[in-house]
Amino acid sequence: MDRPITTLFMLMSVDGKISTGATDDLDVDKDFPQIAGVREGLHQYYEIEQTTDLWSLNSGRVQEKMGVNAKGMPDKTPVSFVLVDNSHLTEQGIRYFCALSKEFVLLTSNARHPAFQVDEGNLHILYQSELSLADALAKLKSEFGCQRLTIQSGGTLNGLFLREKLFDYVDIVVAPVLIGGKDTATLIDGKPLLSNSELSQLGVLELQECTVLEESYIRLRYKVVH
Repeated sequence: MDRPITTLFMLMSVDGKISTGATDDLDVDKDFPQIAGVREGLHQYYEIEQTTDLWSLNSGRVQEKMGVNAKGMPDKTPVSFVLVDNSHLTEQGIRYFCALSKEFVLLTSNARHPAFQVDEGNLHILYQSELSLADALAKLKSEFGCQRLTIQSGGTLNGLFLREKLFDYVDIVVAPVLIGGKDTATLIDGKPLLSNSELSQLGVLELQECTVLEESYIRLRYKVVH
């Protein structure tokens, strides 16, 4: 395989929502700890997260929601981060990830991105005039030695990975809550299928493991067989 082995690792509600609402002020990381019946078992997701791959892909929009543009400098971790971003990260956000990451790779189609003003030894910018996730993954493996990659991005970007058949595994922690709302982000968003001829774009899953966790949480692990 000319790209890393990929795993989509996410926390979602029973109805597939990855946010608590349709505005950027609402977020599971901020809101789940406040909800009785949900907060008690939430630590299990973060404990599992610590066992994921040493390369992690996120989106700039998700990180902006988490406040990285205003955070102080973090301690260095052994994890290398890949961020897909055109307009959500500021120069401060870029420096935050440089401080946090072993290697930090920014994938962007914005030739004026603030990252171009940052001079850090572990910052690598993959500029593409048009986004190609397949090409980006191939470069992560060939240029940076990335063998396995955990994906934790928003529903729209997850949808692009799905349609391009770039998921190998799906690892989901399901929280015991129903959120609802047609505009609330789900695990897979983006363009819907419109005809039977597009059904080949579905991600068919083979269950590898189902683990009943504490406090009514569940962990589901699948292999994607397309």
